[in-house]
Amino acid sequence: MKEAFQDTKQSPLTVLRGRVEIAKRADLSRYPHWTHAFSTERKDHRYYQLVEDTIQQGFDYRYFVVKDAGGDVCAIQPFFTLNQDLLAGVGGPIKTAAEFIRRWWPGFMQMRTLMLGCAAGEGRLDRASGSPSRVDEECLARAITQHARHLKARLIVLKEFPAEYRDSLRCFLDHGYTRIPSLPMVSLDLDYADFDDYLKRGVSRRMRSDLRRKFRDAAAAAPIQMSVVTDVTPFVDEIYPLYLQVYERSTLRFEKLTKEFLCSIGRVMPDKVRFFIWRQSGKPIAFSLSMIHGDAVYAEYLGLDYSVALKLHLYFYAFRDLMTWAIANGYKRYVSTGLNYEPKWHLRFQLYPLDLYVRHTSGILNMALSRILPLLEPTRYDQTLRRFSNYNELWHSDPGAKAEAATPSHPVA
Repeated sequence: MKEAFQDTKQSPLTVLRGRVEIAKRADLSRYPHWTHAFSTERKDHRYYQLVEDTIQQGFDYRYFVVKDAGGDVCAIQPFFTLNQDLLAGVGGPIKTAAEFIRRWWPGFMQMRTLMLGCAAGEGRLDRASGSPSRVDEECLARAITQHARHLKARLIVLKEFPAEYRDSLRCFLDHGYTRIPSLPMVSLDLDYADFDDYLKRGVSRRMRSDLRRKFRDAAAAAPIQMSVVTDVTPFVDEIYPLYLQVYERSTLRFEKLTKEFLCSIGRVMPDKVRFFIWRQSGKPIAFSLSMIHGDAVYAEYLGLDYSVALKLHLYFYAFRDLMTWAIANGYKRYVSTGLNYEPKWHLRFQLYPLDLYVRHTSGILNMALSRILPLLEPTRYDQTLRRFSNYNELWHSDPGAKAEAATPSHPVA
């Protein structure tokens, strides 16, 4: 399937004569560019293919192919469409009112949505080597609304793009998008000799004492052994229920991993993937699906056996072992996905801001949407986030700067 939008309008950067086509997975074999798309990221083109193959959930996966005037591919940006609940992550009176309305109107505040980015992780920009900065994004920003209308998507969302892309994606603000913060990831510098050094210098005295007590409690039980593997296929029937236990306890959910995903990712991306498995008396009681890239370790997904997890303090036990492994192997940064911010604040993580760029395909409705989005954005309902020292970066990169035009002018309550 190929659909195209020709862009010949003036841009502040240059005269764009680019073309944006929609492609399905089978079409990508015609584009050599795809084989090295996102090659500088931990989640390269292999990851996007894996997600499409193993995580369905009503997602319709497609790809924007951005070409220059000569027909050369500048970028391939994955996207997917779904029916999105606009009130996911909303709490308080708004959630209560919405639940009441949905007794009679089940589809209230649910909308067919085109999401640019990754269904299982944060979004990233693909760009051909040497491609001019922001030109690809400008071309895509002009074309995406027309494509969304053709696909009968009423809402467009750039899903969870790190704050480092704010300059590149500023052109989307000029095309009617509103930027709001998504629930952030967190990051911890590993400038420590070992975990004991981290306890001495990295956390408060009270937290240090609390962690040592937790580890003593765990040590008093039957011994726990950790192993590190790339391919988890032989153990998937044992660890997948641990993932489901964590997933079911989460109040905010998006993608749901499958056994096929867990089995495939280590085989498809052995250079990037490490599974950490903790066993007690031979039985898996916890695991972490982590990825490695550059000088960083990324804790992506966690599974816990809650029949023993709280008693053994497995969340902290796993954090200690994974951090110890990372330091011993020369990694300088520990990055973790969002949610469960209370312990991460005590462990002295910093927020790793992620942004959503949102617009309605109707210009009139988009004006109204831009005013209510600040009431729907998820970070305002997590009070722990405000305790992080760099909380202000969720809205803008410079803590002393004024918010951008896309940021609400009123205080975020």
